[in-house]
Amino acid sequence: MSETELSVVCKSCGAEVSPYVTECPYCGARVRKRAPDLERSGDGALEPKQTRRERRREEKARQKAAKEPRFRAATLGLRPWGSIALILIPAVALVVRIAMGNALEGFGGVVVPFDSEWWRLVTAPFAYVSVGYLFAVGLAIALFGPPLERRFGTLPSFLLLLACGVLGTLAATAVADQRDVMTVIAGGNGIALGGVAAWFMVARSESRVSGEGFETAGALVAATVILLLPVVVPTADFWGGLAGGVVGLLAGFTATRFHSPR
Repeated sequence: MSETELSVVCKSCGAEVSPYVTECPYCGARVRKRAPDLERSGDGALEPKQTRRERRREEKARQKAAKEPRFRAATLGLRPWGSIALILIPAVALVVRIAMGNALEGFGGVVVPFDSEWWRLVTAPFAYVSVGYLFAVGLAIALFGPPLERRFGTLPSFLLLLACGVLGTLAATAVADQRDVMTVIAGGNGIALGGVAAWFMVARSESRVSGEGFETAGALVAATVILLLPVVVPTADFWGGLAGGVVGLLAGFTATRFHSPR
């Protein structure tokens, strides 16, 4: 009896027996109610007849295995243009602002109390007060943005991270308005923490499918640094970063539930 045929385990004695028998030849216990229907394979050998559900499952597995290499080959060669844009745009804006000598509140930052310049919610995540702040946020984007682009594509990933920054700025503005304080909110800590959170959800989903673990230490360190930025950077709002992280978690969870590699 070939090794591949020993696929049924007797619950009574624990021995592996042929799937073609109804009783265990070692202890006599009943293994199954009736022997499976047999059919001839392409090479003429007799094999258990597959059910319709089993045939559909195998067909789906073959299709997924055939598509995955093409998907990886198509995505691994792409440059992460969305992540590059999220770093390059504020870098150019910072250089221009310093060269022109403009204040941050006049160069895209949100001034609280907030009035009616709603466009500042979009520009504020790209306005930085210092090179150090941009470096910390840019490093997080460079580490966790490209994996998102490889999974979801450049434009969806760019819009996801931008939404983290915009909604984070909106949340920070609302909290500051409630506290009745005058401040300037700017910078992409919401983008950075949203990217880390979305990456975590994607890596968690992929590890469940593959059965392999994933490294969380780097993500935890990056998230901690981003959350602590308001301690040393006055324009980096804690609530803005936290809200961006929550948006990233929800977006990453939703995307992994309904998006599969094509």
